[in-house]
Amino acid sequence: MMNIKKYLDSTYLKLPSQSNLTEEQNFEEARKITEEAINNHFYLVMIRPNYVKRIKEIITKFGSEVKVGTVIGFHEGTYSIKDKLTEAKKAIEDGVDELDYVVNYEVFKKGEIEIVKKEFIEGTTLGLNKGKVVKWIIEIAALSDEQIQTICTYFSSWAQENFKPIDFQNIFVKSSTGFYKTEDGKPNGATFHAIEIMLKYSKPLQVKAAGGVRTYDEAVKMIEMGVKRIGTSSAKALSENKSTNSTY
Repeated sequence: MMNIKKYLDSTYLKLPSQSNLTEEQNFEEARKITEEAINNHFYLVMIRPNYVKRIKEIITKFGSEVKVGTVIGFHEGTYSIKDKLTEAKKAIEDGVDELDYVVNYEVFKKGEIEIVKKEFIEGTTLGLNKGKVVKWIIEIAALSDEQIQTICTYFSSWAQENFKPIDFQNIFVKSSTGFYKTEDGKPNGATFHAIEIMLKYSKPLQVKAAGGVRTYDEAVKMIEMGVKRIGTSSAKALSENKSTNSTY
């Protein structure tokens, strides 16, 4: 049985308004997944930017090696490049280890490629210069297969043109935010089909499958395909070979 814990990014990204909790109750949920990650040796906890400092302090207090990741420009991706960089810098000051930017996929779909290129290069440069892992969420549910192929190809090319081969292990293309609203019950997270496209065209960059991985067997299959990280709100269930009904 494969030990998948080192691939898991245990995730809690709901706002208090989305979880029907107070701000402090919502933080408590983030704290719970953090302690669960520490106890189970998951790779990382993925939380909102305003929780980074306190969550990092908890992990440090426990003497744990669990990493802290946060989302930038979440979840629509339409923030300006300046605003994304400002948010990323604050997260870095607060002790974050990994930055998951939401690419401005709406301008990409309109063909405004220079905006996407600029935010990819500047956002990645900021993270790498500070020793951080950088991931780019492309929101596959909002894109066609051809668009997924195209944006992954761009990221691959831009990375090779602007960064060193040693950096590629720290640059990821990530499938989903988990918050995109789909129609007719279509999946809004990672699918095997989309991940296959991402893996093929993102090389030499890494791929993270976020959302939609609901069983241990699905997680193993993703890893065997070549995925290096899996984002899930049900990390414990997945690691114990229990299925989950979670939407992320």
